[in-house]
Amino acid sequence: MPLGTTQKHLTIGELAQRAGVGVETIRFYERKGLITQPVRPAAGYRAYPQDVVARLGFVHEAKQLGFTLKEIRNLLTLRDSPQTDAAAVRGRAAAKLAQIEDGINRFQRMRVTLQDLLSRCPGSGELNKCSIVEALSVSAPQPAKRRSRGTRGFPMKTIDLTIQGMHCEGCAKTIEALLATEPGVKSATVSYGSGSARVLFDPASVDLPRLVKAVERAGYRVPESR
Repeated sequence: MPLGTTQKHLTIGELAQRAGVGVETIRFYERKGLITQPVRPAAGYRAYPQDVVARLGFVHEAKQLGFTLKEIRNLLTLRDSPQTDAAAVRGRAAAKLAQIEDGINRFQRMRVTLQDLLSRCPGSGELNKCSIVEALSVSAPQPAKRRSRGTRGFPMKTIDLTIQGMHCEGCAKTIEALLATEPGVKSATVSYGSGSARVLFDPASVDLPRLVKAVERAGYRVPESR
């Protein structure tokens, strides 16, 4: 920028046009904490710096990749911090990929089930002979029996994982976020100082190999566990 010039600011209408979004979308993002609403001067319009255009573009691309607004807000916090290590962002991307892969697997199972139902459907005739209606008209599930919370009957399990490759507290927080996305994980505490993670989980929903895989997807190593 030439000496003596100042960055041109934008009205909310100009910002919306440059970013390709609606004015109400900008106001919504302000309420959600994704962008900062500038102070309105005593006389005139709020003026947005031009770098907000790039910030809105970041939000749009992150949404296209499946990140929630809360996750995008966390990504923006990392993006704005000069202390952020790339591993922290990589871990969140790995966690989102794991969620997407789980979703794909669920949709594939649904697809196979629906294909099977359609193949067995006569396509016409009395409704009480429809295989699809019959398959969907299942009995209501019975309430699960309350599990004992004693030492032997307690359904949750705690495991300690040794983790290699962490080099900052941000790495520890990233691994905590990754483990928290796994079904059946009740809590996960990761210590950068000790290089370990303690995970409380339901063994009926998730097992050790899956927990290890979740950590290794982000580029860390789990040489042993106990």
